[in-house]
Amino acid sequence: MYLTTEKKQEIFAKHGKSATDTGTSEGQIALFSFRISHLTEHLKKNKKDYNTQRSLIKLVGKRRSLLDYLHKTDITRYRAIVKELDLRR
Repeated sequence: MYLTTEKKQEIFAKHGKSATDTGTSEGQIALFSFRISHLTEHLKKNKKDYNTQRSLIKLVGKRRSLLDYLHKTDITRYRAIVKELDLRR
């Protein structure tokens, strides 16, 4: 499995408040970004996997809505997470 409990804790510890705080927007955005990059690599090899393609599109939408929320509520946190994760927008 590509996403183990240890990997999740590492992501949340790096981008969230702590390893057990899974509710912060930054932590969820970082987790979605990790999953999006994994699914993108999978789809490069398996072009006809339409179920994974649909899941990828849904994940991108979830991440976009979280980024929009963070942009509305706290612009400095938004800019920090975009810069840290190297997102285009």
